[in-house]
Amino acid sequence: MIEEKNTPEENNTEESTTSPMNSPAVDTEQTSNVVQQNVANIKTELNKVLVGMDNAIEETLAALFTNSHVLLEGFPGVAKTLLVKLLSQAISVDFKRIQFTPDLMPSDVLGTMVFDQKNGDFSFHKGPIFTNFVLIDEINRSPAKTQSALFEVMEERQITMEGTTYPLAYPFLVIGTQNPIDQEGTYRLPEAQLDRFVFKIKVPYPNAEDELAILERFQNDFDRKIEENVSSILNKDSLKECENYIQQIHIDKQILGYITQIIQATRNHQSIYLGASPRASLAIMRVSKAFAAMAGRNFVKPDDVQRACHPVLNHRLIPSATAEMEGFTTNDIIESILEDIEVPR
Repeated sequence: MIEEKNTPEENNTEESTTSPMNSPAVDTEQTSNVVQQNVANIKTELNKVLVGMDNAIEETLAALFTNSHVLLEGFPGVAKTLLVKLLSQAISVDFKRIQFTPDLMPSDVLGTMVFDQKNGDFSFHKGPIFTNFVLIDEINRSPAKTQSALFEVMEERQITMEGTTYPLAYPFLVIGTQNPIDQEGTYRLPEAQLDRFVFKIKVPYPNAEDELAILERFQNDFDRKIEENVSSILNKDSLKECENYIQQIHIDKQILGYITQIIQATRNHQSIYLGASPRASLAIMRVSKAFAAMAGRNFVKPDDVQRACHPVLNHRLIPSATAEMEGFTTNDIIESILEDIEVPR
């Protein structure tokens, strides 16, 4: 990677020919070193095992760098669980997996009060949610009582049990998975819970070229020992450094106005029954900054906002009955909104 160092005179010239929304707030060289290079290194490690999942990796990292949660949707066998497992390995954090089932109770996730005969008192026994990366497999298999147990932990990053609050360690990332088919015996996630996921990342089937690459990669590795070759790239301190840096990425007021127009349009669109919340507008702003940093820039462009809109909004918007009858999907509506709103220059 070639790094260019501009003289003060060159910087002044560049600023005079650049629009205000592109004015750098931080040094581009530092952006490349802290965020872009770390993302490239993580992708290199994960691509030792995974094939054709660069987009899912980048979006999951964008959520991680903005301290957010992710919902992965894809058919069985497309490596959703493997992606999360390898990512936790590359970032050197604790990882736990919870299989959601119809008989799962909130205490099976959060923990429970256990009587200690030695002390004659109750003590809190922490559940599997107390980790850094928690994969909730088939999150829509459990009823509302168990789903509601995730509300506080996803938003506040803490558990309240018998009046006592137990904070979770940094980083804390919930990644839920669900299948787009086989909906028998599932429960629709409440809108309040869906809104707590920054992204719904759709993981498609691999194309023919990627499918062949998968077969070639594992033809002599039935036990998938290649997974052991994924090295640790980041630790908690360097992860926090990336997060802090992304917060300093410059976003112009015109771009903030652009995000506002998009969100307002979802609330007044004739094809949308339920529009996006202020949490959605904050999510677009944050991940737009992450996408800008991952691209090696120190400012947000409209392209970053547009890239963020689909995964941020596709699970938050509810199309109207008329739109569904006419065959319009959520992504169709989002695309039409982006086409109708003037892009800042």
